Amino acid sequence: MLVLGLTGSIATGKSTVSSLLAQSPYNLPVIDADLLARKVVEPGTTGYHKIVAYFSASTPDLLLPAAEVGDQGPDGRGRPLNRPALGRRVFGDAPARRRDRAALNKIVHPAVRWEIYKGLLRNYISGHWATVLDVPLLFESGVDPICGTVMVVAVQDPEIQMRRLRARDRHLTEEDARNRVASQGDVREKARRAEARGRGNGIVVWNDGDPEKLRAELDKAMHEIRSYSPDWWSWLLLLLPPLAAIFALESFVRSGLAKGRWQEERQLERAKL
Repeated sequence: MLVLGLTGSIATGKSTVSSLLAQSPYNLPVIDADLLARKVVEPGTTGYHKIVAYFSASTPDLLLPAAEVGDQGPDGRGRPLNRPALGRRVFGDAPARRRDRAALNKIVHPAVRWEIYKGLLRNYISGHWATVLDVPLLFESGVDPICGTVMVVAVQDPEIQMRRLRARDRHLTEEDARNRVASQGDVREKARRAEARGRGNGIVVWNDGDPEKLRAELDKAMHEIRSYSPDWWSWLLLLLPPLAAIFALESFVRSGLAKGRWQEERQLERAKL
């Protein structure tokens, strides 16, 4: 089974592509890391208690007001997280924001990764030829090595990204919007990183145009991906689990080597500056 890593940045159209891949003619199962990230920090979970322990002192409004949800929340397991307040604490480029964001990721990412592994196993057993792994911070969280192919949904013009974000989330100030964009990294850098993985292993879907152009770009990308993962190969991996395990290991090593080459190239570029 192909693990198709899907990433991008805020307001580049990644969620739209994820939705399209779940529909006909693709009908692929989608593991959404954002949904899993919400699940693993619900009141009563280990992740929830770790976040409360770390952020409550610096973020007084970390939890929803008791007047709205009750002293112990609607289900008695605790008041839910106040996500806008937590977002203000971790989004941004200041050292304190980066430190808090790293702490939050350290809490959330391992729990999400475990849920991802369970979902991939279920989809493999169900006989799917591919699973979409929708992760906004795919490279940053270190999930990319388990993906046979990485698809980045990107825009070439940064202002398009800003306009879309502020049109979608009208409550955001320009500074808030720029902080949120900055927190997810330069999407054009992610596009270059995907392409550096090589044909069949990394692909970019450009989304500077209208929805019809996006569909055309996605169709083109999926045609290329399908040429590297034909039906007969998917069935062979399903029928021969040892072969699937060997191929998964080979793909993991290949992706890890590509990641190492990319990091070395970036270090050399920084050294020249």
